[in-house]
Amino acid sequence: MTRITAPSSAYLNQLDAETGRRMETAQSPVSDFAGAPAELAGQVEARVDALAADLNDVVHTLHGDPETAYEEHRSAAFLVDLLRRHGIKAELGAHGVPTAIRAEIGAEDRSAETGGTGDAAGNAPSIAILSEYDALPEVGHACGHNVIAATGVGAFIALAQTVAENPEAFPGRVVFLGTPAEEGHSGKEVMARNGAFDGVDAAIMVHPYAMDLAEQVWLGRRLLTVTFSGVAAHASAQPFMGRNALDAASLAYTAIGLLRQQLPPVDRVHAIITEGGQRPSVIPEKAVLKLYARSKYPDTLKDLSARLEDVARGAALMTGTGVSIDWDEHPPSLPVRTNSTLTGRWVSAQQRRGRSPLPAGVVSETIAASTDFGNVSYRIPGIHPLIGIAPADVALHTRAFADAAGSAAAESGALDGAAGLALTALDYLCDPDLRAAVAREFAAAGGPVDVARYFD
Repeated sequence: MTRITAPSSAYLNQLDAETGRRMETAQSPVSDFAGAPAELAGQVEARVDALAADLNDVVHTLHGDPETAYEEHRSAAFLVDLLRRHGIKAELGAHGVPTAIRAEIGAEDRSAETGGTGDAAGNAPSIAILSEYDALPEVGHACGHNVIAATGVGAFIALAQTVAENPEAFPGRVVFLGTPAEEGHSGKEVMARNGAFDGVDAAIMVHPYAMDLAEQVWLGRRLLTVTFSGVAAHASAQPFMGRNALDAASLAYTAIGLLRQQLPPVDRVHAIITEGGQRPSVIPEKAVLKLYARSKYPDTLKDLSARLEDVARGAALMTGTGVSIDWDEHPPSLPVRTNSTLTGRWVSAQQRRGRSPLPAGVVSETIAASTDFGNVSYRIPGIHPLIGIAPADVALHTRAFADAAGSAAAESGALDGAAGLALTALDYLCDPDLRAAVAREFAAAGGPVDVARYFD
């Protein structure tokens, strides 16, 4: 038996060195907007800090009892119970998803009547704060969604307490959405198609990471299943009477490897052959190839999708097999479109907490994953910053990050993240100039996209 060759860390070492050099000169993005009145912001921040014990409970309870996509029954019930203990009505099973949560506070919303502007004709501005709480198989909360759960629910409770004490504290409406099944299943898109973001003007959430980043690249992602159908035959006596589906899958897999040389550097394709026959003596009549396609932009993801379909059909043609091409067993995810104007207020809030979120471009965009928040960000303005809870060399989806998600640093990240979300939402609701600038930036970037039909 030959030994496994250990992967070289040379490239990661170079990336780390480059990141370190950029960090030496990088400055946090700034915001020129006034945001919420200082006294009100101080009250909201104090209420978040008073929730520290509750948020620690969220962090550790979910961490100790991880549940995977669409199975987050105990986690969702725990969050709903926490909201109700604070006097907040919450719906479990919202928007067609049994483990989704919805709660609202503030003024009656009529923004849908004027396209969600939140300002004309007395319409109330609205903003959604999102929590995730699904875990990964085998490695639990290795993406830190237990921390995400605490940040969103903590921010919402603090704002709810504020408006309960003084209904005129801030204008508008805050919606809390507990969004299941981010890992590989695009739960937010399912909720969106069932009206979760109708009449909402903006959406915010924060993701734990190994450092504080105001913005980082998140790739769009699609899932593809290719099934090749052939003709079974005796592999020794009459192989010429067969049509080998495994040959087709092998050719497609090889072609994808060759295709990578001609792909833009922002594209990713990773594939496995999940089925390819039962016995070596029988020509396989069925083979299945499953893959992820990712790209930095919606239009480049669409182009990549078309090229992969060509590969599948070409492999079938070469082998005389049939082919079935099935996209998106779960809804696709678009890349995240970050609203920089809104990000500036997040940074200001984090600076109050003693953190300094780094701007885009400090961490290489080659270190990129995907999230279903991208679909939200192409419907309405949104932000998805990162908050540090782990050492810089700890990657997401590892056991080391799962350990970090249950640490004292995770508790601090949850508290600072909750404060950041609460203050950002408060700024958005209190500052009409900020809201107008957020809307202008979103429109300049292309405005809303029909996400559900984008790849039709």
